[in-house]
Amino acid sequence: MRASWYGPKFHGRITANGEVYDQMAFTAAHKSLKFGTLLKLTNKKNDKSVIVRINDRGPYIPGRQLDVSKAVAIELGMMHNGVARLQVEEIKLGSDSKPNVLVN
Repeated sequence: MRASWYGPKFHGRITANGEVYDQMAFTAAHKSLKFGTLLKLTNKKNDKSVIVRINDRGPYIPGRQLDVSKAVAIELGMMHNGVARLQVEEIKLGSDSKPNVLVN
């Protein structure tokens, strides 16, 4: 999944689910995943991973499927390029099964 990040310009604004956006929280925006969905994101170029919670809608740039917070971009090493191809797995709490890989 192709991802970009968003931060300072949106910090403190209200997200699509009504929360105040915190660029240093581990959150992300997706056009259709349910709010509260947990995703494990892995940058395949450096093998760094984080878990994020969907709390906003977007991105609105063609070719991108996910917007992550500044904190996530820092952790995944994607600040410099601004975009990265991420492996995305949905985390199901209370489930004994392995995460579903949404997109490699």
